[in-house]
This record gives sequence, structure tokens and C-alpha cells, in this order.
Amino acid sequence: MTNLATNTESLASQEVRDEAVAAARAAAEASGVEIRELTEIAELAAVVGLFESIWKFAPGARPVSTELLRAMSTAGNYVAGAFEHGELLGACFGFFGSPGKASLHSHIAGVAHTGAGRGIGHALKLHQRGWALLQDVSVITWTFDPLVRRNAYFNLGKLGARPIGYLPDFYGPMEDGINGSGDTDRLMVGWDLTSPDVRTAAFGEPVLINAGALGAEEALSVDSDGGPSIGSADTPTVLVAIPPDIERLRRTNPGRGSAWRAALREVLGGLMADNAHVAGFDRAGWYVISKEQS
Repeated sequence: MTNLATNTESLASQEVRDEAVAAARAAAEASGVEIRELTEIAELAAVVGLFESIWKFAPGARPVSTELLRAMSTAGNYVAGAFEHGELLGACFGFFGSPGKASLHSHIAGVAHTGAGRGIGHALKLHQRGWALLQDVSVITWTFDPLVRRNAYFNLGKLGARPIGYLPDFYGPMEDGINGSGDTDRLMVGWDLTSPDVRTAAFGEPVLINAGALGAEEALSVDSDGGPSIGSADTPTVLVAIPPDIERLRRTNPGRGSAWRAALREVLGGLMADNAHVAGFDRAGWYVISKEQS
């Protein structure tokens, strides 16, 4: 009986791996790109150049170098690129976390402006998922700015990842064209690669949630002038809003952008510190928070 159970689990794991590779291949084909691992100096240098063109880092502030990517890829970590007719349009880099390769941390991923809107970022993440499962890794973690609405939906809705921690000023100052000069609060997410939600999302069915149907109080909302308004959080499920376009707000009204950072840290960070968990993200701009213990 023990051997039969073990064989069944092994077959199920192989089925999930094959399914993940097929989903990744389909996503790459739909995006019109070829995605592959990168190891050669010229390709790794192109990845560094791509990231610099996207984030426009200040001198000496780039998050990776060609030498680091070379060392990481040689040691068996994940560096991959998305190509169209030989042109690099997107890249993703991650490294193993806890001992025994039990998890992978995805450090940075980006898509060139010329490749935007084609699903290349999604295809890269699905490629990373398939690759990780082939390494017997079942969890990928990464961080993102919780104030960026499109990223919140992409990570929680389209990929099915789940927040596992609110991290105030995680990276410290980041002088680049996206983050500005404010605090770098982040949400850490865990991507359970074999969960039903993630498997379903990989084939184009995102994790959807309708905040308006929940009868929940608005712990944080957008006021009439676009700033944050802190409200009540007495219901078992509460809603936490983020602005429509925080990146534009940081450019046009830095003070209001900073106010949003402080408010989200207080409300979302405070709720998560009290063991509430993020149940999902409504594309209309709401984190849905459950205070019930799961």
C-alpha cells in the first residue's frame, strides 16, 4: 500500500510538471517569443542592458551585473530571456532560497517597452514555473510594490500568488525611474506552483474576486481629491484601496504619493501584522482582506 501511494504521488507530480511545461510553451507561442535559459556573456550583458533601459537606474545603482548573472547561471540558478527574431524583449532572474532548493526567489523581471501588451511577462513567469517544477521546487517567492495596481492584479489575479508578508522600506533608497526616492515598501508573495488556483490560472483563468459583493467595510479608500482616506475595519472582511496610477502620481504630486505609501503601510501592513490575510485583489483597485483565521 505504501509503494502504491508513493507511485501515485509521483505520477501526479509528473502530470503537474508536464502540464506546467505545456502551459509555458503555449504562453510563449501566444506572445510570439522564444523563451530560453541564458548562460553566455553576450546574452547576460543584454539582460543587464534591458533592465537598465526599463528602470533607468542611477549610476552605480543597477540591481544585477553581467558578472553576477554569469555566476548565478553557472551555479544552476534561473536566468531566462524572451526573444523575437533574435531581439531580447524580456528577461527574468531568480536564485535558490532555502537549503535543498526547496524554494526559488525571483529577484527581477522586466519587459521592453516594444514588447509591452503582448503577455510576455506572463509567459516568462510560466516558463519560470515550469523550470522550477523540473528542479523539484514547488514554491517561488518575489516582492512587488503593493501600490502598483496592475502588478497587484497580475501577481494575485493572473498568476494566483498570495501575499505572505508586508515589508516596510525593504530595499532602502532606490534611485531609478520607476520607484523614485521614497520608501520601498513591498509585499512578499508566495507562488504555490501546484495549487489548484495556480494550475487553473496558468491556462488563462485568473483568480477573480468581486469586492463590491462582499458587504465589507473600506479600511482604506480613495478620497475626492485622489488621496488616501482611512476608514473602519470592523467587519470580518475589509477592503483596502490603492490609487489608479501611483507612478504618475509620484511624478505629478510627490506629496500625495508619499501619503499613499504611509496610509497603505498603516492599514494593509497593520492588518497583516495582526494575522489578517489577503484573500485576493479586485481589478477595480481593492485588496480584499480576511481577518478570519485560515
